[in-house]
Amino acid sequence: MLIGAQLLIGLHRPWLPKFVAERGPHRHAMVRFEKMLSPWLGRLEHLVKPRLAFLLAHRIAGMFSGLLLVLLGVLLVLPIPLTNYLFAVLLLLFALALIERDGALMIVAWIAGAIAIAVFGILSGSLAAAATEWIARVF
Repeated sequence: MLIGAQLLIGLHRPWLPKFVAERGPHRHAMVRFEKMLSPWLGRLEHLVKPRLAFLLAHRIAGMFSGLLLVLLGVLLVLPIPLTNYLFAVLLLLFALALIERDGALMIVAWIAGAIAIAVFGILSGSLAAAATEWIARVF
């Protein structure tokens, strides 16, 4: 949600609190992670590549992505049964699209994210109730 909020306000590079930015994974953990994921990452490299980068360069696209990331983050923390994997996969799609500068994947993430927000957020009423409560606190 922090990265989504930063995209929403127009930042081009993520800011992390100092205690988070200075922490990093240990070398042995990274080596183990790389060995475990290298076959999957090789396959993923064929699918995810820089394309339609102009979509990601536009400020409105970044703000829209940020809004969807914040809303998906809110839905992820809500106690909606059997949805955490779906929201986590959607957040991963956004992350891959942003990291690889893949505009085509970002379009897929936007559509899937908007559908998930509409289905689980609006129909369940949880997101609407959280948004109304937040608006009441702010104003």
